[in-house]
Amino acid sequence: MSHLTPSFTTFLLLTIVKIVVVLVITLTAVAYTVLLERKVLGRMQNRWGPSRVGPFGLLQPLADGIKLFLKEDMMPLAVERPLFVLAPIIALSCALISISVVPFGAKTLVGGVDIFQIADLNIGLLIILGITSIGVYGIALSGWSSNNKYSLFGSLRASAQLVSYELALGLSLVGVVLRAGSLSLRDIVNSQSAHGLRSWNVFGGFQIIGFFIYLMAAYAETNRAPFDLPEAESELVAGYHTEYSSMKFAMFFMAEYANMITVACVATLLFFGGAGTPFGHLFDGIFASGFIHAVLPIFWFVSKILFFLLLYIWVRATLPRFRYDQLMGFGWKFLMPVAMLNILATALALAYHG
Repeated sequence: MSHLTPSFTTFLLLTIVKIVVVLVITLTAVAYTVLLERKVLGRMQNRWGPSRVGPFGLLQPLADGIKLFLKEDMMPLAVERPLFVLAPIIALSCALISISVVPFGAKTLVGGVDIFQIADLNIGLLIILGITSIGVYGIALSGWSSNNKYSLFGSLRASAQLVSYELALGLSLVGVVLRAGSLSLRDIVNSQSAHGLRSWNVFGGFQIIGFFIYLMAAYAETNRAPFDLPEAESELVAGYHTEYSSMKFAMFFMAEYANMITVACVATLLFFGGAGTPFGHLFDGIFASGFIHAVLPIFWFVSKILFFLLLYIWVRATLPRFRYDQLMGFGWKFLMPVAMLNILATALALAYHG
């Protein structure tokens, strides 16, 4: 056996450790993304945001979690109980599973196992698109099983919105796949590593149109403002999670923010060079030591994700909600044709230069 090939026991133990660590970090990131949103929105609206629980309000997510956990778990009499319970589990599970194929840093082998990626699959991009698509079943089932007309309207809106924007989102990524020649997230990142920022798909790859299509479609996929029609409080009370309380409501809440993090990860990997530095190989000689060489890519990756999360919050604070016919028209009449034209232009450019 080669020294690069781990034994099954080593592989299993390291994989379990990776899953636990990534799960803990992701759930912590979800909690503090909520705090970040409340603080940033507060500053944008000329108020403080949470500031009482802990220094600078840093323990507010813990207080919110304890409050939700201790609240009474209400279940209306007329609900379809198995599906009512299953819906938030589906939503949160799909949101968390998609993180498993994301490479968080440079390829670093310990015992023959890459410690910065749970699963390096050659169809990693398809896995993410497939799993996130299944997540809408949680929303659709929650609305139907609640036996509430507002919840049902919310789930129907969510289903129609996902079908409309899933196509544009998938098509916006075809140009990136054509350039990289692979569906592996690691290969796509490596294809952008040669010259730093100039090699990133959004700049050097001329996929800036694809990036903006992806960004707008991803906002709609995650039901975030200005595309938050499925839970429009002014029309549908709270939409699909009207009848949910306690931890079931918290699971929907966590699923939304976990999906935001997944969207930020995919945008970083596909358009902004993943964990790669914007300076390319310029400072390789200075940061050649083992520890810094391993940790620095994680810093760049987290910085890019933070940028996208702040962009999410900024958009929420700035733009009003779409009208429903505007939402559907924007997806079908604008994003879809532009995404197809982007694919055509990318294919022609590659054929011409190839």
